[in-house]
Amino acid sequence: MTIGTNAAGRPTALAEAPLLQARNSAAFWTATARSRGHEVISRPGFLAAAGDERAGLRVLIQEPDLGADERAEITELVRNAPGPVEIEDPFSTTDMSHLGMRTWQMPVMLRQPGPVTAPAMEVTPARDEKDMHAAERVVIESFELTRFEPYQAGEVFPMALLDQPGVDVFVARLDGEVAGAGVTVTTGGYASHYWVGTSSVFRSRGVGRAVMLGSLAPLAGLPVTLTASRLGRPLYESLGYTAAADSTWWASH
Repeated sequence: MTIGTNAAGRPTALAEAPLLQARNSAAFWTATARSRGHEVISRPGFLAAAGDERAGLRVLIQEPDLGADERAEITELVRNAPGPVEIEDPFSTTDMSHLGMRTWQMPVMLRQPGPVTAPAMEVTPARDEKDMHAAERVVIESFELTRFEPYQAGEVFPMALLDQPGVDVFVARLDGEVAGAGVTVTTGGYASHYWVGTSSVFRSRGVGRAVMLGSLAPLAGLPVTLTASRLGRPLYESLGYTAAADSTWWASH
């Protein structure tokens, strides 16, 4: 599963965004699984990060025309998963309704290469365990990842994640404390954002925007994708992202 290398500054067609998001998500979850010591299952049409009872199973659809054998393998993985399950299909072409999980859609968005303004607060890459632990606490709270409670330091963001190619974790500081966090992954000349969140104590103070701007700065010359929540979409649009297509998700929880 490879994509062509993008020339810095070259515009990317909106139609390419689902494929770019699929490939980048696969790279991110491969890095995450490896840093956690979990299994990575790679097939032409999908990639799965198979974790434990708390991390669960994450399946990333990689092609719009998944074959019957791969659909059957995903079904078996889901039914045998020891923990929660999430399936992401950026193409919205694979029907997994037979699994009986809840489903929803979120837009895949694309930002073309372009200048990035400075954030209104300090945003830096995480470099030590203190930063990583603060970042994962923000993410657990922001995304209501109750399966990771009670909290175990380094379970969501092990330090080994920083050793994975193309992965950066960012933290935003306000009033001397880590107020927000996010992850970027760069692969094949493209990049994407994950887990952009704000601590509830610091909400409505521009932290999410700062995290986005601070993490975008090193990526200004690249096309960047993300999958947006309903609440996050207005922020991303204000930063130059355009909705390209709907991604379909399934979850067991």
